[in-house]
Amino acid sequence: MIYSFKGYIPVVHESSFVHPLAAVTGNVIIGKNCYIGPGAAIRGDWGEIVLEDGVNVQENCTVHMFPGKSIVLKESAHVGHGAIIHGANLGRNCLIGMNTVIMDDAEIGDECIVGAMSFVKAKTVFPMRSLIVGNPAEVVKQVSDDMIAWKAKGTQLYQQLPADCFDSLQEVEPLREVPKDRPAQEAFYKTLEEFKNK
Repeated sequence: MIYSFKGYIPVVHESSFVHPLAAVTGNVIIGKNCYIGPGAAIRGDWGEIVLEDGVNVQENCTVHMFPGKSIVLKESAHVGHGAIIHGANLGRNCLIGMNTVIMDDAEIGDECIVGAMSFVKAKTVFPMRSLIVGNPAEVVKQVSDDMIAWKAKGTQLYQQLPADCFDSLQEVEPLREVPKDRPAQEAFYKTLEEFKNK
């Protein structure tokens, strides 16, 4: 669902996929090859929200801000299921873990990884390549080359997902039993430990 608000109409590049069960409202600009999952709400009613190329905002995420603020999710930022980004800026190629909350005027540096269920307080600034966890969130170590390479592979899957959705996603009636010839799905992504031990 795409909504205008006070004359602002969202801008979505034609290569990006916004699920019909997501809501994108007002002053929102979505770049190329972005994926917005079902249940996500990106609400640019009180300020501008920019998603640069290759960003994904997964299922049930919220992106919003206090009045008069504008925020940017930089290229290849990866926002995991259920996360809340409220008035924060995300650096290039960062990973925000599932159910994380990032508060107003926080700055997540390039290539940071924020662990699942972390709480980032307002106005907190993290330098690039920080591994951030906890409540309140703090830096526990630096992101290694292996970790960022693994993250980038996962983000590439989400950057391919819009094209896959345009190609094959369709509303259907459910089957009533499992077909005998139902194919197995390919295991095309590894855990971090598997990735490091390849």
